Amino acid sequence: MHSWTDTLRFAFQPVVSLTTGAVAALEILARPETGDILAEARRDPELDGRLAVLALRAAARKETLLPLHLNVFAATLADLGGLTPLYDAVRAAGRMPWEVTLDIVPPCTHVPQRALLEAVTQLRGQGFRISADGIGDGDVPLRLLTDLAPDLVKLDASLLTRPAAVRAMRTLCEQLGALVAVEGVETELQCATARSAGAQLAQGELFAPPARIPAADVYVPPRSPGAVTVPRSGPSVREFVRPAALLPVTASAGQVRALLTGSPDISGVLLVDQAGVPVRSVHRSRFLLSMSGRYGHALYADRPAFKLGDAPRAVGVDATAWEVLDVVAVGGRDRTSDDVAVVDRHGRCVGVVRLADLVRALAETRVEEAAGLNPLTRLPGSDAITGELDRWIAEGRAFALSWLDVDHFKQVNDGAGFAAGDELIRSVGWALQQAVAGHARVGHIGGDDFLVLAEEAGLDQLVGAVLDAPWSAGGRSVTLSVATVVCAPDSVTDHRQAAAQLAPLKKAAKALRGASWVLGRAGLSGHEVRRGSAASAPAGYAAAEPLG
Repeated sequence: MHSWTDTLRFAFQPVVSLTTGAVAALEILARPETGDILAEARRDPELDGRLAVLALRAAARKETLLPLHLNVFAATLADLGGLTPLYDAVRAAGRMPWEVTLDIVPPCTHVPQRALLEAVTQLRGQGFRISADGIGDGDVPLRLLTDLAPDLVKLDASLLTRPAAVRAMRTLCEQLGALVAVEGVETELQCATARSAGAQLAQGELFAPPARIPAADVYVPPRSPGAVTVPRSGPSVREFVRPAALLPVTASAGQVRALLTGSPDISGVLLVDQAGVPVRSVHRSRFLLSMSGRYGHALYADRPAFKLGDAPRAVGVDATAWEVLDVVAVGGRDRTSDDVAVVDRHGRCVGVVRLADLVRALAETRVEEAAGLNPLTRLPGSDAITGELDRWIAEGRAFALSWLDVDHFKQVNDGAGFAAGDELIRSVGWALQQAVAGHARVGHIGGDDFLVLAEEAGLDQLVGAVLDAPWSAGGRSVTLSVATVVCAPDSVTDHRQAAAQLAPLKKAAKALRGASWVLGRAGLSGHEVRRGSAASAPAGYAAAEPLG
């Protein structure tokens, strides 16, 4: 009598890092030759749990070292309260639970959320990583998503037609400590959109289709210049994590040698204790050099590999690329090519990062930043400021956007000469940088125009420091004008709306005499004249068109 498992096969699809271009994991997909086993699994939690175990065993037979993604329905977890047979199967296969990510698949509408969250808590306690699957094309409530606090959020490729939604999800995931992946990527345009919206991982036919044998090579389109906006604090180490080659701390040198010679892409092996905490780091070249000596194999083959390793270098999953460089900088130069272990809050290894990946990305970041700087003041241009402004808006932050320029600048240039005008612009830019002191963003958007993105609380001191200073060009006294729009959360949807709110305020500021400052609030009529005066009206509140 034939069992349904006799006609069940599994396919492997790579999950690709959009930062390094490497395969970050493999998702195992059930592919029955007859029937619809997945529809049955959706109705039968026990069957769904058995499918997850069979998928894990299928991956074990392929002897892949890559982290694994296994699908399980949300209803299955809520009904079973956990997946003990899967945990046992992972251990029996010689893998660590934290090398396995469980993709929680919708539907979720009729799933008891408390039971689901309790099951997820149990799975996390066992070491499994959690992914929320089908976001954007399923029925996962936003509240449930935040309560799950997944390690990874998988977005449906249909969301790529709405890049603002992907960027907003990236912002949410940064708060949750999760990565963003896009599923179903089929074209290079979709890949470029995913990158520019901030996704760190992707999978789909473009990179490699699901196959019975795990793909050794994948196609990842090259990054377009300026495609990714990197936070000023530096990119997160999560974006560079590669799968780690792990062996137990008791492994012999012969076992390490077999692993390295059988996997030429592995740059090193981490020896971990029973809890998955790195204890020793074995560098490929140094290890093989020791083993290849005249008596190397005879001396070391059966001895613990521990003796040929070094103390591991490690950083937490929340570290930045710059912090990794700080770790690499400590110690001898002969270890600069060593992999750096990335560990979770329990100290367990979740992957490694390579120095070459970090240096390449940071160099690209610096080139992109330099290309966006104004050549006169070396301040960021409009793209950098508006990009930061869009992030503030997506995060739901209140902000004050100010537009500053020199009064009658053309006359200043014509009278004092362009050299004096350039020197004045440089001086204003330097004064703005000193005034914000790292608490705001200053941009030089061209000519004599500057943008300042700040919080409202610091406006008086910031504007006062610039307007109260004596300004001159070629011996001629010069004044400055400032227009500010204060935007509460959700009062504008993007930088374009904020700029439109600011335009009439600038016009009002330029109509005043002397150094001037006009402030308005998005959605409210009128504006406040904080500096300067008009010939026909005293300082104070002036009538104006509504800003909303």
